[in-house]
Amino acid sequence: MNTNYAIGVDYGTESGRAVLVSLETGKEIVDHVTPYRHGVIDKILPNTRIPLEDEWALQHPQDYIEVLKNSIPHVLQKSGVDPEQVIGLGIDFTACTMLPIDAEGEPLSDHPELKNNPHSWVKLWKHHAAQDEANQLNEIAEQRGEKFLARYGGKISSEWMIAKIWQILNEAPDIYERTDRFVEATDWVTSQLTGNLIRNSCTAGYKSIWHKQDGYPTNEFFKALDPRLENLVATKLRGDVVPIGTKAGELTEAMAQATGLKAGIAVAVGNVDAHVSVPAMGVTEPGKLVMTMGTSICSLLLGDKEVEVEGMCGVVEDGIIPGLFGYEAGQPAVGDLFAWFVDNAVSSSVENDAIQEGLTLHQLLEKKAAAYRPGETGLLALDWWNGNRSVLVDTDLSGLMIGMSLKTKPEEIYRALLESTAFGTRKIVDAFTANGLAVNEIYVCGGLPHKNQLLMQIYADVTNRVIKIADSYQTPALGAAMFGALAAGSANGGFDSILEATSKMARIKDKVITPIPENVVVYESLYKEYSILHDYFGRGENDMMKRMRAIRFMAKQENAFV
Repeated sequence: MNTNYAIGVDYGTESGRAVLVSLETGKEIVDHVTPYRHGVIDKILPNTRIPLEDEWALQHPQDYIEVLKNSIPHVLQKSGVDPEQVIGLGIDFTACTMLPIDAEGEPLSDHPELKNNPHSWVKLWKHHAAQDEANQLNEIAEQRGEKFLARYGGKISSEWMIAKIWQILNEAPDIYERTDRFVEATDWVTSQLTGNLIRNSCTAGYKSIWHKQDGYPTNEFFKALDPRLENLVATKLRGDVVPIGTKAGELTEAMAQATGLKAGIAVAVGNVDAHVSVPAMGVTEPGKLVMTMGTSICSLLLGDKEVEVEGMCGVVEDGIIPGLFGYEAGQPAVGDLFAWFVDNAVSSSVENDAIQEGLTLHQLLEKKAAAYRPGETGLLALDWWNGNRSVLVDTDLSGLMIGMSLKTKPEEIYRALLESTAFGTRKIVDAFTANGLAVNEIYVCGGLPHKNQLLMQIYADVTNRVIKIADSYQTPALGAAMFGALAAGSANGGFDSILEATSKMARIKDKVITPIPENVVVYESLYKEYSILHDYFGRGENDMMKRMRAIRFMAKQENAFV
């Protein structure tokens, strides 16, 4: 009997990856990566001299289509698999990555007369320039006693849909008026594959304040934000919201020709990169925290009840696994933080040492940092180089390192940065457990767990939890493929439930990482110190970080007019 396959396409921050997966074993047959031609647009708008302000992060929507047209034919050709055997396609995306589209579904940035306006482009998840709008939204929601606020840990993030839409309205009302709908990039790409624009419940619930029972916030709330937003839901957020795993439609003839796939195969509704990783790791029950670790961390936990948890990115019924509540938290700078240090703060002598040893800078620093015992560096850092997502939900916070001296070495700083992100994760774990949600063990996936063994041991020691690692380098793409097979259904060689798909395709490594008792003791002491700093700078006792940002902004503004 011929093996059936599905393709998962994982859209990350810098590139997109297509993976061909066997539905019998979950084995990844072949994968292909297409870097985004325009990358992350955060300095100058493409083909112009138009500068972008601080905290902006845009992308080019056609880069996403290029991934499909480039990577899918590559995996088919390299694998030799007959396209007739590929029965489903699923995608996952960073979120909230959103864009304004016209009535024909075309991005406004594709319009020649609009492309020079930055607000016509895709706003990437880490676009933080809507913080003022987020602050006002939270203040108004709290004043009105909006019950949705508690589902998101008390704050709506500047990274999410409504704050970004409001920023567009405030700064580019002409773009707002020209917009037919604001959509998540994952839903837009799915619409390009199928010809159907459908909103998925995962991004709607976690990023757009949508609730399975209550829907979106009321018109009265949006009017309180701005009278021009009163009918936002019925107009620019209109459209069916359907559960993950739903069939969005079938692959169009045009996209079949562009990708080499068979026209008419099932395409699943869009999903989020971290969320599809949960079933891909075999996690289908409460008590297991799943962390997707890359440039940032998205932490997901299943629960059988809906409770309020400080600083959560949201809790959505059926948001990850049908029949359970999915809780999301996150840290916005992890791999990005380590890369920042290596790219900007390491001397040429360290680079030469790495070359001589045949190692990358990360590998060399990990090797040297591993020689230190917990606490031996005398350093402690706050991991807020890109703000704080959970539990403080404040992008205006910034990084901090204390304890340095003229004897401090690069590998000591590197280790302190690794530890700081682990302490950030501990804050999230404590928030869950303090509200009755068990975290018995941790599952990790993404690039970092496979690259940095020291980092994983530190996380085990700081959280005092066993850590299990995905047996896949492309866990989100594997999860997307699983949902593609679910969209196809058993009648077409796929699956009728995500639990069935999980039993066949999910994989984790046999080796687990266990806490080292003596390290746990030391890290418990360091975590107490971290918590003092965390609350002092993060909960309003000293807003120095925000004052410094304001001074920097004023200085830049003055310099711009010199």
